[in-house]
Amino acid sequence: MKEAFIKIHPEDAVAVATQDTAKGTEVSIDGARILLRQDIPIGHKVALRDMASGEAVIKYGTVIGHATQPIHVGDWVHMHNMDTNLSGQLSYTYNPHPHEASPRIAGRGNCFQGYRRADGRVGTRNELWIIPTVSCVNTTIRLIQEEAQRRFPERCDGIFAFPHNAGCSQMGEDFQNTQNILKSIIQHPNAGGVLIVSLGCENNDLEHFLPVLGSYDSARIKTLITQDVEDEVEVAMGLIGQILDAMAGDHRETCPVSDLTVAFKCGGSDAFSGITANPLCGRIADTICAKGGSAVLTEVPEMFGAETYLMNRADNEHTFEKVVHLINGFKQYYADYGQPCYDNPSPGNHRGGITTLEEKSMGCIQKGGNAPVVDTLHYGQRVEKKGLNLMIGPGNDNVSITNLLASGAQQLLFTTGRGNPLATAIPTIKLASNAVMANRKHNWIDFNAGQILEGVDFEDAADELWQMLLDVASGKVRTKNEINGYREVMIFKDGVLL
Repeated sequence: MKEAFIKIHPEDAVAVATQDTAKGTEVSIDGARILLRQDIPIGHKVALRDMASGEAVIKYGTVIGHATQPIHVGDWVHMHNMDTNLSGQLSYTYNPHPHEASPRIAGRGNCFQGYRRADGRVGTRNELWIIPTVSCVNTTIRLIQEEAQRRFPERCDGIFAFPHNAGCSQMGEDFQNTQNILKSIIQHPNAGGVLIVSLGCENNDLEHFLPVLGSYDSARIKTLITQDVEDEVEVAMGLIGQILDAMAGDHRETCPVSDLTVAFKCGGSDAFSGITANPLCGRIADTICAKGGSAVLTEVPEMFGAETYLMNRADNEHTFEKVVHLINGFKQYYADYGQPCYDNPSPGNHRGGITTLEEKSMGCIQKGGNAPVVDTLHYGQRVEKKGLNLMIGPGNDNVSITNLLASGAQQLLFTTGRGNPLATAIPTIKLASNAVMANRKHNWIDFNAGQILEGVDFEDAADELWQMLLDVASGKVRTKNEINGYREVMIFKDGVLL
């Protein structure tokens, strides 16, 4: 039987409720008997000791905020009596702090069945993607997708269109970001072929986009300007038929997991995300990095308050400075718009028991495990270094998963505590932080990390999740996002629209 409350770290001043527990209940937490002074909702915190107003509140063994009024043992600890300590940009000092990975890593599988591309990269799917240069043709590419799926069944792993929100009336760096993201998506190894569809008058027309795309295989990447033809859907069918002919000889072969790049994301988090699903992802990040592959972590605002844990894992001082620039640069993004950079967590996070950004961030960075940080990535920049990469971008789920797609990651692990069906073009393993939500939204969830609350060993769960990752990569298992058609793209925009 699971405990009513979980104390995460020996130094913690709070514990987390694993179920709704009523005022007046006496519970045992870490050997101490505590009488609850208020109702404690599932996922929320109870005080394990008295705290004076202004005193630090400790969770995960670190400060997650301060008491705003006296707190007594057994009190519910949340927004009514606790607040963040965070404010503004900070100066940092490099204090390298390496961590040891789990000894179980060596026993996990080392290979998967993937599609080796001409540039040496490997896809976990062999799909044909229809990518618009501009949002004006979003409906057009949906019509092309529907007709192509009808005419060309089972010619590849699937034909999919990816509408987005950009491509015209943009200027400067904002426009460059859009072009770089689209370039990286078109060059993604899961796409065995691509049809690029243009309206014809946008500022991201083919005249201006193809030089950014650079050299490409014209047998596998075709272009269509819809203003120049009478029946764009029919013309597209001819081009797609040619692309599929070029893809006809593609086949899976045995590939080392060092060819994998795995991305990590959380959305609709609750207090259990940082206790079960996120640290479980951390075991996977450690495994992929130890075996020579790459991991990508984003959501920079959800590193605020926990950033030093990542900075001090930088593999050298140069990488440390890049992480400092990533953090303070994104704080400046908020300042440029006159907005507070700590206006987080979301209302759903609050309802799930997360009180401050420090608390949310400490849970969020668990997805990065203990692997050394080797690089930072800009919008549309592909992973170049093996190991853990930190990518620029906001916490917004749609934008984050698009940035991760553009990094070249072939698979995504997406954790959720409140429930979230969202996914992007790559296979997305959706992990539930708790069994209640996993059972309720089984049509969204691929893996129940809530089993850890029931006593399942972390490393046993990591073994199971790692095997699922390899099975998905090999095409043996389709994820719920693939089955249900959740394949979204939203491009980050930061600039003037004409």
